[in-house]
Amino acid sequence: MVTSRLMFSAAARPLGLQLGRQLRFCAAEAPAKKPRIVVAVGGNALVRRGERLTIENQLKAARDDAAPVLKKLMETCELIFTHGNGPQVGELALERSAATFDVLGAESQGQIGYIFSQALASVDVTAVAMLTQVEVDPQDEAFKNPTKFVGPVYGAMEANALSQSLGWTTKPDGEYFRRVVASPWPKKILQIDGVRALLAVQKPNGPLPIVCGGGGVPVTRMGNTGTYEGLEAVIDKDRCGALLARELEADGYIILTDGGGIWENFGKPNAREMHQASTSYLKGTKAGAKFPGSMGPKVEAAIDFVENSKNPNAWAALGDLRDAADIVAKKAGTFITREVKGEVIWYNREGCPPADRVPRSP
Repeated sequence: MVTSRLMFSAAARPLGLQLGRQLRFCAAEAPAKKPRIVVAVGGNALVRRGERLTIENQLKAARDDAAPVLKKLMETCELIFTHGNGPQVGELALERSAATFDVLGAESQGQIGYIFSQALASVDVTAVAMLTQVEVDPQDEAFKNPTKFVGPVYGAMEANALSQSLGWTTKPDGEYFRRVVASPWPKKILQIDGVRALLAVQKPNGPLPIVCGGGGVPVTRMGNTGTYEGLEAVIDKDRCGALLARELEADGYIILTDGGGIWENFGKPNAREMHQASTSYLKGTKAGAKFPGSMGPKVEAAIDFVENSKNPNAWAALGDLRDAADIVAKKAGTFITREVKGEVIWYNREGCPPADRVPRSP
């Protein structure tokens, strides 16, 4: 019996050492957790300057510009994709003027989701375009004073006739009139659990969730029934993207444009681009008042995500679609965090951005 125990002990020692080495090896080789990033692009990403808004042109733009960028990001990041729908929903509104904007928003989600899904398939990435409803407060102040311009311009008489016949609210936009709808703040993304389920099985070739297109379909809960009803409104897609990133506890939120990062004194001889900026610095510049065109709401959405995230190291970034990978590496665009030494760091260059990267009007 003694011999037996001695033989067992002698055999067990190398086995234990071997298992220990294997466990240490496995721990050393365990892959690092990928950063979770929400990426948002505008509806204009599918519209090249000077081209008509056809499905063929949009599909080509998605294949050439967006798909390769998203594929590259998925190699190193856990990715969620959201998009705008301005040009597309405006065209749908022209074709179906009697339709409410919640229905038009849902239609545009399907259309644009299909285009991006097809484009991503061309680079061997599986995408899942999810029709997303977003709860808003029906008492939001935005419903009392709609200000979000949608669709084409009209003369005064035509605008008045449309208001009378279709119940639209129209307001002056320069010399003409345009339809306006409310743009309430998003409160809750109803399909968020579905997004989490997709992320749980995501690999570099998918599935890539495409969600909250155009800011999602605005809905509100009806009494105690648990059912939801759509509202005549448009949610800002960058605000919704910030909510999406917070609910998913993302590490980063990237808003891709066709004009680079955040510029101070844009369009002037002393214009310069921010490399890194703190949220307090950006709030001090009164975002929306000093940033041109649609840049103000994008900056506000970036600040909203960073400051309200549960992750103290959360970051947001704004930059050009073509530079997405470099933005993640802090080599391009403007990187926004809660704290930055000196509040702001500038790129070591001055002057206006190249002509092909000047931001468009919303």
